[in-house]
Amino acid sequence: MTAAAFSLVSGLVLAAVFGTAALAKVSDLAGTRRAVREFGAPAVLAPVLSLVLPFAELAVTIALLLPATRTAGAAGALGLLAVFSFAIAASLRRGKAPDCHCFGQLHSAPTGWRTLVRNGCLGVIAAGTLVASRRDAGPSPWGWLTGRSAAELGLIVGLLAVTAFVTSGGLALVSLTRAYGRVLLRLEATERALLDAGIQIDDPTAVSMSELGLDPGTPAPTFEVKGSGGDAVTLTRLLAPELPLLLVFTSPGCGPCHALLPTIADWQHEHADRLTVAVACAGETEAIGEQKAEHGLGLMLVDTDGTLAEAFLATGTPSAVLIAPDGTIASYLAAGSDEIESLVESLVATPADEGLPVGSPAPSLELRAPGGALVPLVDPLGKSTVVLFWNPGCGYCQSLLPALLEWERERHFSSPRLLVVSSGEEQETVADGFRSTVVVDPDFEVGRAFEVGGTPMAVVVDADGKVASPLIAGGDAVLAQLRGLRASAPTASVPR
Repeated sequence: MTAAAFSLVSGLVLAAVFGTAALAKVSDLAGTRRAVREFGAPAVLAPVLSLVLPFAELAVTIALLLPATRTAGAAGALGLLAVFSFAIAASLRRGKAPDCHCFGQLHSAPTGWRTLVRNGCLGVIAAGTLVASRRDAGPSPWGWLTGRSAAELGLIVGLLAVTAFVTSGGLALVSLTRAYGRVLLRLEATERALLDAGIQIDDPTAVSMSELGLDPGTPAPTFEVKGSGGDAVTLTRLLAPELPLLLVFTSPGCGPCHALLPTIADWQHEHADRLTVAVACAGETEAIGEQKAEHGLGLMLVDTDGTLAEAFLATGTPSAVLIAPDGTIASYLAAGSDEIESLVESLVATPADEGLPVGSPAPSLELRAPGGALVPLVDPLGKSTVVLFWNPGCGYCQSLLPALLEWERERHFSSPRLLVVSSGEEQETVADGFRSTVVVDPDFEVGRAFEVGGTPMAVVVDADGKVASPLIAGGDAVLAQLRGLRASAPTASVPR
């Protein structure tokens, strides 16, 4: 391929990429402003940068199409890619993966090393265009077309049609993959139900949330924002029903957010007696109102400039945080649809009539370890205690055992105390190999005193001997509690 031909073809490729990105960003300026802030730009500069960026991409696009300016366009493309890659790499080094918003509403996904690889490939093309255009910039696209024969023009039209077909097929494949992912989630829920019934499943996986966002037990940031109807909404108002508050952060250009909204609407209607669900959307008021009407959503908050999300350290969407009725953070940030759904499942899985009320005194019990030694229910060192009701003969318990033993090996000094209350045979309980304190409860007297209906279940008892959480049902929820609760913050669990 000659330098002129390469300059023309590679210039067209880069122009298509940067032109699409520029137009998509202009059509979603609110999302672009949010992305600029998430990548570390000062809030005061975000509105200006969100306008400069797409127009810079548009200028590069036009320059690449003209032979006289193709060299400058290639240099501009290379410079923009370098700036983008530096910002992405800096975010990844800080442990953050905000939505790149590279193509506005057309595509929004968390950044990662694949984003850097993509930028690297485009950078190679831009560098090649720069070198080739300096030797021979070649003709303009329309100048080249006027010199083609009818047969050649027909071939070009055919190639464009094939490209459009392949592109639409790729989009259909993405949609099918998302649907397949939802099927997998349903299968996982079925597996958990089987394990609850004591039916062993090979190689079960445990779900846990990363330690992102604010630490559980710390006071939640106070705020006052507009609701989708224009009324003022405060944290105090949202906590007035004395229910846990799930605050979900979304953005209009986020595909996973759009897919999750119908599920959020279901939660708002089905679990209104146990959980308040509020959606904080980074879009404009009109767009938020349209989403609310389309999906039948209830409470929605207008977070156009992303201030509320920033206060909770939510750097990507969709994400969510749980706030206890007393105004403290009750969970780490759940990042992505899977973690958000797991968080909600852990809250609503336990029947409302099971377990002792939060804040009530824990039962006065005589607990004995294997061998007969007395064991205190309350931790002498002042930590919160996760009381785990266990049976070595329970299939679900055994499926959970490897993850619990791993947690014990890697536990942080600030982790809560784990007290295992086993209703199984003493020898089998000892054989499970717990490092934590174990007591035997062959007649399930301790379980009945805590109004527990089965195993594995757990409840948190604080340093004052009071019940500090609703009943925690299922292995995933138990692990999430152990990994998320800090000994210094016994109120991190969510009262109902």
